[in-house]
Amino acid sequence: MGGIGASGLILLILIALLLFGPNKLPELGRAFGRTLREFKKGANDLMDDSERPARREVAAAPEAEPAVKAERRLPE
Repeated sequence: MGGIGASGLILLILIALLLFGPNKLPELGRAFGRTLREFKKGANDLMDDSERPARREVAAAPEAEPAVKAERRLPE
């Protein structure tokens, strides 16, 4: 699977020019850029949120360990 070549890209640009006109294309480009930025920001926020609880659990585990050991001791 090759992807879009140079001739395919030129064809897409020409079709976009015919459909939207040269005045509308910069607006469409800006809107597309904003959409990509928002999507990327949202995806990064989701990734950060999913990693944070795991880090808290790892940090909390060593503190809980001594209490468990103290409970397991036999009375003398």
